[in-house]
Amino acid sequence: MMIIMIAAVAENNALGKNNELVWHLPNDFKRFKALTTGHYIIMGRKTFESFPKPLPNRTHVVVTRNKDYNPGGCIVAESIEKAIAICPENETSFIIGGGEIYSLGLPYADKLEITKVHHSFEADAFFPEINSDDWKEIETEFNPIDDKHQYAYTYQTFVKV
Repeated sequence: MMIIMIAAVAENNALGKNNELVWHLPNDFKRFKALTTGHYIIMGRKTFESFPKPLPNRTHVVVTRNKDYNPGGCIVAESIEKAIAICPENETSFIIGGGEIYSLGLPYADKLEITKVHHSFEADAFFPEINSDDWKEIETEFNPIDDKHQYAYTYQTFVKV
């Protein structure tokens, strides 16, 4: 089983504010869709509730301590460990947020797919520090500002060392 954490993260590790992203990067959405389609995606309840509807062609695993939570159309797990155990053993699964779930999931992740947004934002959710003793960057692709992207950003791939 391969567990990949995927996130768009600002220079100050910001993820979002008031359960919303604080930037709009269409190419990052396309990349997220391309990487996660057809896979199990693990997320916290607040992240799930930030979607207008469940994301198509993915199996949603929602982590919540609320035992009565049943939004329909997804699997509910009471811990990150149980969420990971639900995912198929011979497939890649993704942890997609938010801040608390990333912190809980980091020890279980094999790979990080990060979109580093080259700006700092006011936020109330943050990605955990990526410790260079634990993670090695193996791929990087810079993308400049253009007419659809207000901020420059870099795709970064890290693997556990």
